[in-house]
Amino acid sequence: MTSENSKIQSIIQNSPTIDKVGTEERVARFQTRSIKGDSKLMGLKMALSMIDLTTLEGKDTQGKVKQLCYKAEHLHDAIPGLPTVAAVCVYPSMVSIAKKALNHTQIKVASVATAFPGGQSPLAVKIADTKFAVDQGADEVDMVISRGKFMEGNYAYVFDEIAAIKEACGNVRLKVILETGELATLDDVRLASDLAIHAGADFIKTSTGKIQPAATMPVTLTMLMAIKDHYDKTGVMVGMKPAGGISTSKLALHYLVMVNEVLGEKWLSNEWFRFGASSLANDVLMQIAKTVNGSYQSADYFSID
Repeated sequence: MTSENSKIQSIIQNSPTIDKVGTEERVARFQTRSIKGDSKLMGLKMALSMIDLTTLEGKDTQGKVKQLCYKAEHLHDAIPGLPTVAAVCVYPSMVSIAKKALNHTQIKVASVATAFPGGQSPLAVKIADTKFAVDQGADEVDMVISRGKFMEGNYAYVFDEIAAIKEACGNVRLKVILETGELATLDDVRLASDLAIHAGADFIKTSTGKIQPAATMPVTLTMLMAIKDHYDKTGVMVGMKPAGGISTSKLALHYLVMVNEVLGEKWLSNEWFRFGASSLANDVLMQIAKTVNGSYQSADYFSID
């Protein structure tokens, strides 16, 4: 057995079995936390700064991408002191458009790659897709794992593929999408998380947003625990991105409570935690406006994308 195979076998053997009932009970406790006043406003602004605004449709145009980039920088100019979002996420073909629109800001440009969202392409195509996104100026790459290979038990293939894409990224940060809605159990989610982390992921991410269920708190807690265990053993931080299905400020705050209690304050920045939830931005903005002005504004005051 090669040393690489030994490493993968060690990851498999040491990936723990997840107590589904215990995980759900712990999640329920996170949802009982009440955040009000200044703490709530701080949490809302933090959540806003962690959002990756995303457009990943076949009908995407340069105009739509430019509009999204404008929104990323100008979320609601009527309220001073708002942060920008963390990043704008687009297809590789739109990276240069987004990069040009945002080049005077600190907002990152993320690009999906590796035959997103299905991931059903040969590795050479996935590597070329990744290198194209990087060459176009992407600051971050979001890849999808080969779920079919994972479900077949071909964990070495999944590991090697992630490692190869990480190498193709160079200095660009890699987010690895597990597509947890297609994984059967929390045990599978944990093993996929462990494989991604050990293969070089800078972030692990729940979903593409194209499959339901997308992000859930039990799935996210399982992934956070994988990050925690890795950090406790190595001192190396890995980021987390729940994506899809998070559309309300209340739910976003529950996620931040969970991150804080599981991983600690070091992860409470957009360097290490993101929301893949474009629709979340408007709800957070409405809640901030309510907190600042004392009354809700109509959804008509906020752009759809």
